Amino acid sequence: MKKLFQSYFESFGGLRKEIWLLSLITLINRAGTMVIPFLSLYLTKSRGFSLEEVGWILSFFGLGSVTGSWLGGKLTDKIGHYRTMALSLILSSVLFVLLQFPESFWSICLGIYLVMTVADIFRPAVFVAISAYSKPQNRTRSVTLIRLAINLGFSAGPALGGLIIATGGYSGLFWVDGLTCLAAGILLLKLLHPKRSNPEPEDIIIRAKSAISDKLYMIFILAMIIFGFIFIQYFSTMPLFYAEHHKLDEFEIGLLLGLNGLFIFLFEMPLIKFLESKEHSATGYVILGTLLTGFSFLVINLTDWVGILVVGMLLATIGEMIGFPFSNSFALNRSDGKKRGSYMALYSIAFSVSHIFGHNSGMQLIDNFGFEFTWYVMLGLAIFACALLLLLKGLLKRETVI
Repeated sequence: MKKLFQSYFESFGGLRKEIWLLSLITLINRAGTMVIPFLSLYLTKSRGFSLEEVGWILSFFGLGSVTGSWLGGKLTDKIGHYRTMALSLILSSVLFVLLQFPESFWSICLGIYLVMTVADIFRPAVFVAISAYSKPQNRTRSVTLIRLAINLGFSAGPALGGLIIATGGYSGLFWVDGLTCLAAGILLLKLLHPKRSNPEPEDIIIRAKSAISDKLYMIFILAMIIFGFIFIQYFSTMPLFYAEHHKLDEFEIGLLLGLNGLFIFLFEMPLIKFLESKEHSATGYVILGTLLTGFSFLVINLTDWVGILVVGMLLATIGEMIGFPFSNSFALNRSDGKKRGSYMALYSIAFSVSHIFGHNSGMQLIDNFGFEFTWYVMLGLAIFACALLLLLKGLLKRETVI
């Protein structure tokens, strides 16, 4: 047991202090964004909007995320990751507080759009910061540590948010969100100085092309949109399957979804350290992660045994644990010596696009064709994404030879 614990803690070794500080800032920021999980409840219960109106408001949420990711990439290439992150955190703190005051449908749509635009400016910048502060050989594990901070933040945030609503109402959420964003911004300014990063050669960056002109990278981005489209079903349509097909109650569904976060917390970093020690390409691991996620939809169609839901969740979680860190690592490595902000912006936008179309499309498929057909569609999409990644892998080999 002692060796097991020692091996676990060793998997976190070798990461620079700045990466740990960046993880702390990300943890505080993500734990603070507790308005987001309660947004639908706030809009229906506190503001009295219909489900159709809430659906449109959430579309502006996704559009703001896309705009923010694009703008974040542009700003990162222009003014650097440090200033971009600070700008996002400090402006977000003000906008989160102000978001409680709009009352009409269109003013809330605009408010949500502005908040998400400013908040998601942070995403490409933090990816670039990972590259700037980490050693090249530790990039994937650095990404994994940031993911761990995000997962912990999203786990703590809703629990704290529920307590705040119970004691002080929804208004308290907006104030806490604003204050935590401000706290994260102050920590960034105080602890994470840009002089500690590894600067890119300026002459290379000036002459470099943007990500959109990199045809191989665009194949990768298309595969990531599909991967994201598939994976987010576990947090929108899959709970409906648990409830309607398997008759699970909210507590049991919560336990299944919680298994995802617990498994990631316990095993992702050791798993990534183990996989990094093997001589396989990042694209190969992303293919494996995508396949495992696709197979998770296949297995739940094979039997009505309720235990298969745990198997499916574990397959999807392992797929996520492998697919996301190595895809992020591929994007960072592909952007070496190029306009890194534009590369990481496209990577972030891929998952924003998945959110815009994935939830609604999954719901429509289930409504028209049922759960079984929908899960086979997800498996088919996973296979298509793997085909794109195999094509990419072959083209990358030819590029290296040339």
